[in-house]
Amino acid sequence: MIATNPYTAPYRRTAIVLSAAAVMGGALVGCGHSNTPATDSASPAKKAGTTATASTLHMIENKGHRLAFHVTPGHGPVIVLDAGGGEDSSYWKKLVPALAKETGSKIITYDRAGMGASEAVPGPWKAQNAVSDLEAGLTALGATHDVVLVSHSEAGEIATYFTREHPEQMAGAVLVDASLPEFYTDTETARVAAASQAQVDALKGHAKTKADRQLLAVAANFVPAHHAYHRIGWPASVPATVIASAQTPFPTSAPDAKAWRDAQARFAHAATNRKFVVAANSSHDIPVDRPDVVEAQVTALVKALR
Repeated sequence: MIATNPYTAPYRRTAIVLSAAAVMGGALVGCGHSNTPATDSASPAKKAGTTATASTLHMIENKGHRLAFHVTPGHGPVIVLDAGGGEDSSYWKKLVPALAKETGSKIITYDRAGMGASEAVPGPWKAQNAVSDLEAGLTALGATHDVVLVSHSEAGEIATYFTREHPEQMAGAVLVDASLPEFYTDTETARVAAASQAQVDALKGHAKTKADRQLLAVAANFVPAHHAYHRIGWPASVPATVIASAQTPFPTSAPDAKAWRDAQARFAHAATNRKFVVAANSSHDIPVDRPDVVEAQVTALVKALR
């Protein structure tokens, strides 16, 4: 990672990707802390000492590539956990048993294309392709109604497009410092792309990790994709809880941090069926820093739906 531009914060694990991939430090990098795929050899519930049931792995094909979905059994609403850019399903390994115990819901995590145990798809990263993958997985698993999406960072874009296409399938969403359309003004899109260019150039021909390859895929289509994303909105019929981080993804850039905070609040306050929560003492990595906040808000939404 190039650490000389004002948007870049120190690495906290591997690379981090902005929006269409998450934003950590404001550069176009993966939001990842681990690229190790989740396994079912030992249940997270057993490791955590809870009574939650072990998950099972389902390999589901969509448009010629296979995707890994992990299902912890339970009853509705169905909680679907979608990690940020550069991450796979293992990102949620501590939250899954806690949510299973608190809610009794069926819980689904998955590896997006090119991450974890899921097969890669060549070409630029597109949120619409990720929506197609998620739709195929949920349909195959019978999760066609009462879905609660819990979406971190980049996954906010997938949640927005998915919810617009399938509002009848959704019971609600918890958007965890998510990439929202309101942030991507022409000014912010240009600033993020420019701040990331040196890092992207340095990786071309040298990408070694899955997060590196995703970074390049996101960068290939970043500006036009986010100009388009800025023009869409969230369906009014679907309730949403916004959890904003205390630091934002731009801890070293005050103008961008303010733009991020304002976008989160503006989205949350645009409808009466939305809720706004700030996770105190948290970086952009809220599920790691404050899993208790995520657990509490997801649990509250699920219980309100019953």
